[in-house]
Amino acid sequence: MADSVLLLRRGASRSTWLRVRKARPQLILSRRPRRRLWTLRWSGRRRLRRRLLQAHAAGGDWCEGAGQGSRAAAARRPKAADPDPGPAPGPEPEPAASASGPQKLPVLSVRQLGPGRALLLLPAEQTFTFSGICRLTCLYGQVEVFGYIISQGQPAQDIFSTYTHAYLTINAIHYSMPEKSEKEIRKEARILLRSHLNLEDRCWSMKNFSPLCSIVMLERLKTSTVNFLTSYPGLSYIFTQEVTTFQINAEYLALRSVGIKKERRKKALNLSESALAALEELVSVSSEEADGCPVILVCGDQDVGKSTFNRYLINQLLNSIPCIDYLECDLGQTEFTPPGCISLLNVTEPVLGPPFTHQRTPQKMVYYGKPSCENNCENYIEIIKYVFSSYKRECPLIINTMGWVADEGLLLLMDLIRLLSPTHVVQLHTSQSRYMASLTPDYVDNMDGLYTKSKSRVRNRGYELPEFADNLEFADEDKESPVLFTGHKLMSVYSEFSFRKTSRNRESHNRIFRELAVLGYLGQLLPPVPKSLSPLHGLTPYQVPFNAVALRIAHADVAPTHVLYAVNASWVGLCKILDDVRGYTKGPILLAQTPICDCLGFGICRGIDMEKRLYHILTPVPPEELRTVNCLLVGAISIPQCIFKSQRGPEGTIPYVTTDYNFKLPGASEKIGAREFNDTQEGKLYRRPRFYRKK
Repeated sequence: MADSVLLLRRGASRSTWLRVRKARPQLILSRRPRRRLWTLRWSGRRRLRRRLLQAHAAGGDWCEGAGQGSRAAAARRPKAADPDPGPAPGPEPEPAASASGPQKLPVLSVRQLGPGRALLLLPAEQTFTFSGICRLTCLYGQVEVFGYIISQGQPAQDIFSTYTHAYLTINAIHYSMPEKSEKEIRKEARILLRSHLNLEDRCWSMKNFSPLCSIVMLERLKTSTVNFLTSYPGLSYIFTQEVTTFQINAEYLALRSVGIKKERRKKALNLSESALAALEELVSVSSEEADGCPVILVCGDQDVGKSTFNRYLINQLLNSIPCIDYLECDLGQTEFTPPGCISLLNVTEPVLGPPFTHQRTPQKMVYYGKPSCENNCENYIEIIKYVFSSYKRECPLIINTMGWVADEGLLLLMDLIRLLSPTHVVQLHTSQSRYMASLTPDYVDNMDGLYTKSKSRVRNRGYELPEFADNLEFADEDKESPVLFTGHKLMSVYSEFSFRKTSRNRESHNRIFRELAVLGYLGQLLPPVPKSLSPLHGLTPYQVPFNAVALRIAHADVAPTHVLYAVNASWVGLCKILDDVRGYTKGPILLAQTPICDCLGFGICRGIDMEKRLYHILTPVPPEELRTVNCLLVGAISIPQCIFKSQRGPEGTIPYVTTDYNFKLPGASEKIGAREFNDTQEGKLYRRPRFYRKK
């Protein structure tokens, strides 16, 4: 027996299976009958090794005769109450450290406060990585989440650490403390905790408290958007991953009551040294009033972490300045709006989650109608100029660009640099990204764009872009002329961004993110918590007369006789055009071309009443803004399939879903966009929801 103890206490250099073979007669690892090691498969040997290590970690209960109870009971039994009856003496206790000797370092502590609430004590410079969603309140000290600093006394923040993106980490940071004794610090912390915790919880906090420790309260988060997303089958995994664990303890149960799970640090966001240096410089430049308002353009290939860098930069800037302007030029992966939009908005609150958790209303938005601009780059440039004209240069501007940087995409990017005149260009790249030339000022000046020419090609025949231009449109004779600007500073950032996308699954991942953004926007339709969740078909739509709005199919040419087929059960942009359409007595009113106009929001055309000549529109846009809407734009952005097939309530035939569809109709071909999508379910082939007039 003593030999087996010595074998177990040896280092990892000896074979694990040798230790199992020697100690097997004395170990009681489970209630199952023992099997020969050579008959165990790889998974069985792995389980046996894990149980051996758990038994070894249980102390004096692993030897013969101590395993009549369960392993969980053995783990809960204190060592002092279970002396080792065997002849082999147990390990000698370590002598207590003296007052002058080294003290034990403080460790992270978690305590459950009640249903859906937990207390987290983070010593200085320690981290806590988690998955799930929660509401965080800093009771004492300072913590940093995704670059945003949360101090005591600040409002609670909703944090979304989802499976679709890198997990977030709560970092305890050093905070300035006046010269106070430890007794005074404890007294101050006890006073601050009095309004949040009861006496028992305060005593536990003070027992585990250490100088420069941060105390955080985590609460279960319930919002209408989260409830709406998780109501659809298969989407609940986004926020919580049910993974079997063998370490069920008080900490695990406390975090589970909140709705989060502790994760390994390597799964969290990891910023490279070049990214941290670029962030520090950009924050410093934006905080200095002498440098004015910097215009920061972020570019790079697909899946290099542009959106993650932008979120982190926004959060760090909000630590020192009250607001930031954000210009969205990426049609496929938008940050604050549904896909297919070019928008400008003022950000005043931190961004602590993926895009589908923080859908917001921009100050200027145009609905392009497609997730890509490869077939109509000129209209894309015109829309950007229209939206950019609303930028007032009162705060720093962050510009997000597309990941299309090959061939014409790179030329289009140089046109944007000439047009928007950024002061800083952040170019991201990874070890797996495609080669992209460094966009230095000299390179941009000497290379032709898609619609602009270099200096050398036209012998400096150009015009300067006015700083406060009222009209930024290119004239026909100026499209071949360069746009001169003062130059920019290039910041090359190597990204250590880890992603699950590959060339094979990139399109499916992007489609899922676009659908999540649409679902996140539709979550605003639901009443706030704690009211019960209502399905979309149970909400009352707005009735819009045919002669009150004009119609336009933006992504394809559709015959006038089939326009209503395309509008019904579609995702529509609620826009405002300058033309007055109320002079018509009948309808529908069709536009000959797609206008560049303000988009106030989005909705679903859930039905068309041909007798009363009414559109039934479901939208979260406030009624006071709906009064100015006079145009409905339909694009290639479709309604997520789960809305049609997984609505709670209706039985029998699913509306707008059919297996019999005529693809010979104009506008019904797969060539027009991403409307057609095949899905096999229960042996039946379901097409993408088709559009029929409501009878």
